[in-house]
Amino acid sequence: MYETYHDTEWGTPVWDDRIHFEFLVLESAQAGLSWITILRKREAFRRAYAGFDWEKVGRYGEKEKEILLANAGIIRNRKKIEASLVNARRFQEVRDQYGSFARYLWGFVDGRPVVGHWKSLEEVPSRTELSDRIAKDLKLRGFQFIGSVIVYSHLQATGIVNDHLETCFRYRELLAINRRG
Repeated sequence: MYETYHDTEWGTPVWDDRIHFEFLVLESAQAGLSWITILRKREAFRRAYAGFDWEKVGRYGEKEKEILLANAGIIRNRKKIEASLVNARRFQEVRDQYGSFARYLWGFVDGRPVVGHWKSLEEVPSRTELSDRIAKDLKLRGFQFIGSVIVYSHLQATGIVNDHLETCFRYRELLAINRRG
């Protein structure tokens, strides 16, 4: 499951807001846990979060929050769940201002992925000045449970940052896609 995710999805440039919202929810839920735990629960998250439809999730009230907290298929951390509901509303506000959440994020890198040149996993950072800046802006916009490490994971997952190792076949594939882009 993890290998398939890496080989087909992680680091691929994303312009679809539904996918961006999905990763915001999943990356926040992952904090303090392993990514494989989240991947195993991904379908349950998808069902619980209305297919990652931020507009529907943004309308979730106390009843839906309690249903999420009782859902053994997802991460049942109250602060993470409450933040996801707030973040759905903030996500829509960013869309209203920028036309899409993707356009907002990609605007930080002028629409071109940042390419890491890593030879080993130990070189790959967990946060950068870019993720610090975006996290700060998101917090000013009222997003919750979202720091620089979560943002950096999001940037990596959605291809805004290409942090595949130079020896990885995906590194070269994504460079080629971005050159054609």
